[in-house]
Amino acid sequence: MTDEYLVYGAVGSGSVAVEAALTLIEAPYRVEEVVTYESEEERRRMAPHNPMRQAPVLVTPEGETITESAAILIWLAERHPEARLAPPPGDPRRARFLRWMCFIPAAIYSIYWVRDVPSRLVGDDPKAQEKLLARTLNRISECWAVMESEIEPAGDFLLGDEVSVLDLYMAVVSRWRPLRPRFHQVAPGLGRVARRVDALPALHGFWAERFPFDDDYAD
Repeated sequence: MTDEYLVYGAVGSGSVAVEAALTLIEAPYRVEEVVTYESEEERRRMAPHNPMRQAPVLVTPEGETITESAAILIWLAERHPEARLAPPPGDPRRARFLRWMCFIPAAIYSIYWVRDVPSRLVGDDPKAQEKLLARTLNRISECWAVMESEIEPAGDFLLGDEVSVLDLYMAVVSRWRPLRPRFHQVAPGLGRVARRVDALPALHGFWAERFPFDDDYAD
């Protein structure tokens, strides 16, 4: 047995939130790059590790496989309480933490399965695909606006003055389309928190390597 974690994921993917958490925890880990959003071949490569053929996947030092990004992040925060990346059970912030940790994948993250390969739902009709892509962008924006209206940051970050895995999750998913400019437009309060996560000194080099901004992403 090793004390090293193994992450299956890719640059700019949902694994980045997991990698960011491990970086803040200061736990040893390595990444096996599997770019599932690029091709069917890459999704087949992921199949032995996750039957859903999706990233991220975390293999613990004990050899247990965990899928689903929110589950991984919650588990890591509980496994490493010394990192203070989530309110513990019994904390008055716990219900809010769990609500939004479930909201992001259920309402927003899941839409990208459709967007990555629109033909999954509408076939090969280009006009139907174009309409689906436009409508899903609107839906993502609507969901960020709902979160904005329901959660008021309790400090520098969403749950207080300490960064949590919820902040990491929100900061990564909000980098995807419709990209940060629209995110800041519909959710300015969340956007201020996201900027603070982007600017964390402990993650400065990490962001540059694993999810660098370009002109299309920056606000």
